[in-house]
Amino acid sequence: MFANARVTLLNPLPFSFAGIILGIGIGGFTDGILFHQILQWHSMLSGKLPPDTVNAKSVNMFWDGIFHAFTLLIVLTGLIALWNASRHSYVEKSGKLIAGGMLCGWGVFNLVEGIINHHIFRLHNVRDKSVYSNYYNYAFLIISIMVLAIGTYALSRYYKNIFKMTKP
Repeated sequence: MFANARVTLLNPLPFSFAGIILGIGIGGFTDGILFHQILQWHSMLSGKLPPDTVNAKSVNMFWDGIFHAFTLLIVLTGLIALWNASRHSYVEKSGKLIAGGMLCGWGVFNLVEGIINHHIFRLHNVRDKSVYSNYYNYAFLIISIMVLAIGTYALSRYYKNIFKMTKP
């Protein structure tokens, strides 16, 4: 009876991609708002230019603003990608794809930012004025790996179900 039924598979990549881009931007905003502004644990260049004078604080604040402008551009790019993807009928429109992608993007942002800024260039530590700053830096990377793993797991479960449906 259903031998001639046609199954249409929708493309999950555009929503996943938009979620990843949004996750990168929101990860950056969260880092900047939480660690730079609310907790004031570090500034963008506080490892090179400690913000203990008005001039040094001003320079750090400027680069924090450049960082926020960059994360805003990333979020806007993600919103444009999401809007564009939602306009097409061949795209799978699932909140799970966006959520999994956002967790992946957030984890990737934190890993890249943590490795480059905290370990390679030493622009700042997660918590500059602590005798345990390296512990904070490594905890940040471990948490980032966990967030990336959760996002990857969420997406892989979704994609795994799609591949099951396509087997003959």
